[in-house]
Amino acid sequence: MHEYGLDLPDYPWDTLAPYRKLAAEHPGGVADLSIGTPVDPTPQLIRDALAEASDAHGYPLTHGTVELRQAIVDWFARRRNVHGLDVAQVMPTVGSKELVAWLPFLLGLRAGDVVVYPTIAYPTYEIGARLAGADFVAADSLAELSEDVRSRVRLVWVNSPANPNGIVRDVEELAALVADARSLGAVVASDECYAELGWGDWDEAQGGKPVPSILDARVCGDSFDKVLAVYSLSKQSNLAGYRASFIAGDAQIMKNLVNSRKHAGMIVPFPVQNALRVALGDDEHVQVQKDLYRARREKLVAAIQAAGGRIEGSEAGLYLWTSFGESTWESVERLAKLGIICGPGVFYGEAGEGYVRLAITATDEAIDAAASRLHASAA
Repeated sequence: MHEYGLDLPDYPWDTLAPYRKLAAEHPGGVADLSIGTPVDPTPQLIRDALAEASDAHGYPLTHGTVELRQAIVDWFARRRNVHGLDVAQVMPTVGSKELVAWLPFLLGLRAGDVVVYPTIAYPTYEIGARLAGADFVAADSLAELSEDVRSRVRLVWVNSPANPNGIVRDVEELAALVADARSLGAVVASDECYAELGWGDWDEAQGGKPVPSILDARVCGDSFDKVLAVYSLSKQSNLAGYRASFIAGDAQIMKNLVNSRKHAGMIVPFPVQNALRVALGDDEHVQVQKDLYRARREKLVAAIQAAGGRIEGSEAGLYLWTSFGESTWESVERLAKLGIICGPGVFYGEAGEGYVRLAITATDEAIDAAASRLHASAA
């Protein structure tokens, strides 16, 4: 008898259930720092733009309105030092996770083709390869691969700034990766959704430099050939519920993606397209939100270090990649006893063993509670 369904791994977050139960026993309640979902309000100007476009009686354009695509092009030039994009080379997507999961399939990858993604990575890169029936390998450099695997590489994912460990790849690293991938005829897709959330050397408001994009001419040269950038407004604009994202880059690939997505009905609703357009045109709300995250991050960094935790990477993004010098699950239990729920490092690959991910996307009250408990645990 035929069994229906996809043969995919179980969703890992379900394994946190007993630790959530343990955390719930804390008399002060739970401080959930496990998921990177925004908790602050969606800016009013974006909500107004959504409402203004609510009379959406006709079908929206898969490729997006010209006005939206121009806003994306303008945003790349203004915020990411990316110039020369045409409105034909960008397209809105139904959140970035959807695009990450389906890109290998939409690119026509099949059995024997190889998808490469970082050794510590968001699980959906692997899931996308599985959905396409392609092979997959975790590697931080194409030079690590055998000649047989290199010859079959068709798609290379880079995630900078990275989830979960917050590593940022500089211009030189990105340029070397693009050159190596192009020599193999492979596409490089860069998931850049945390690019506006750099800290320290990458915090422009504090004198740092901007996080580079894969589409920056210093990285990809005078051509967007075989290069794609993926971006989401979920983090910078509190739009996770809108599923407001986009992709940009190689003109021929974009043409094919638009056509495939038309056939598949992968369309961003018109009200969301309008909200995305307005959000991209306003930098002020992005800075306001980043300032909130910076304050929360500073509190949590001090508390983790006081409790004996060591923070690695975490140069950008919404997470603190932390080790307490023990196994991942020992740290998960340690924190659960304090009423704090974290993300287990092993969810992000074997190299995540010994680490936990703590999100700064929590209310001020939750961050204050977690910080207070961590400080108290060090006494």
